[in-house]
Amino acid sequence: MADVLVESDHESRIAPDDHVALKLWLRLLTCTNLIESSVRQALRREFESTLPRFDLLAQLYRAQPGLKMSELSRRLMVTGGNVTALADQLEKEGLLAREAVAGDRRATLLRLTPQGQRRFEDMAAGHEEWVVQLMNALSRDEQQQLLGLLGKLKSGLRSRPAAAPGIVEKR
Repeated sequence: MADVLVESDHESRIAPDDHVALKLWLRLLTCTNLIESSVRQALRREFESTLPRFDLLAQLYRAQPGLKMSELSRRLMVTGGNVTALADQLEKEGLLAREAVAGDRRATLLRLTPQGQRRFEDMAAGHEEWVVQLMNALSRDEQQQLLGLLGKLKSGLRSRPAAAPGIVEKR
């Protein structure tokens, strides 16, 4: 029998007798990774951009007239150095501008330029189209049902204590 090359993903780690909750978690993780990989490739191909750049532009687009670099770092859950490096690139491309913050000499405000706003709007339209296409394996009703079920799971997860059940936090 010939060997068959199967692309490895998180679900390849499970056994048939593993708990359904574990199978579900790994399926969610695999789907998330597949969607993210597809979006990353499309951003690179269509806009010569990356997901971190897209995320930074999205945050600035939603928070007009801009954000302090520290707030942007917090929202993106990355270090200030990461934000600075991305901001340097985007500023050179004319997509964002830096401004001093009145009353705070150490703070810098980042805001989109008009060119940056247009660029993000183009990227966001592409992003939406890609995600819609990726979800086409499910009917609209199935998407609504899955959205509701995942919302229920999210609420249940948020209502739990920080540590998972049965896990004792080290002090």
